[in-house]
Amino acid sequence: MPMSSILLVDDERWVRTALRKVIERSEYPYEVVKECANGLEALDWLEYHHADVVMTDVKMPVMDGLTLVKQLRERHNPPEVVMISGYDDFQYVQSALRAQAADYLLKPVEVEDMRKCLETIQARRSQDKAEESAPSSATEDGPESPIQQAVRYIHAALPGDITLQEVAVKVHLNPSYLSQLFKQQMKINFIDYVQEQRMEKAKHLLSHTTLRITEVAQRVGYSDLAYFSNTYKRITGMTPSEFRKRT
Repeated sequence: MPMSSILLVDDERWVRTALRKVIERSEYPYEVVKECANGLEALDWLEYHHADVVMTDVKMPVMDGLTLVKQLRERHNPPEVVMISGYDDFQYVQSALRAQAADYLLKPVEVEDMRKCLETIQARRSQDKAEESAPSSATEDGPESPIQQAVRYIHAALPGDITLQEVAVKVHLNPSYLSQLFKQQMKINFIDYVQEQRMEKAKHLLSHTTLRITEVAQRVGYSDLAYFSNTYKRITGMTPSEFRKRT
């Protein structure tokens, strides 16, 4: 497998050295081809060179990582970007999400976290290449976003068991990043969305069939009738029996 290139951007040399070693120890076919001390230096280098992945610190002098990502997004065929920060603060995660970063890692970056990050990027890049070489079947609206793919997968999989980890694998994002991205774009938690969709299916069955409530619960993935009824009431404001009487 050919090596893919990484550009490291951090104002501290020792951090870049540590990241380089973690990348090497991840044993994925990625190599650091350049190190830069800030976003502006990285943009200047990228004017005449190429990197498949840019790993950048969030807070840097001259030009920070978030500004760098926004600048890169305006370019044709931008590289994948991984934000790296020592600040375990959701504000930075939100900013990375808005900037459409591929992943967000916390310092000090562990080998396993780097391995998962590169695995996710590798899977997404492989999928993109496969789609480019396959006959075009995209709609006029263009290819689906990861969240659109996630929603489509959820609807197709219901009423079976659906986990965040399972969907993350399908859309080539790590679970924690998918969770944050899902909440940001859908305005609802992943688990709550799945439950709401189960209840929508339950509503349909209660309204259009004569199935017993126990059978409806089983059809939408609940073996515990009491738990199903409580969940249904929490989401819809009434119990399944009350809902059926009103329809």
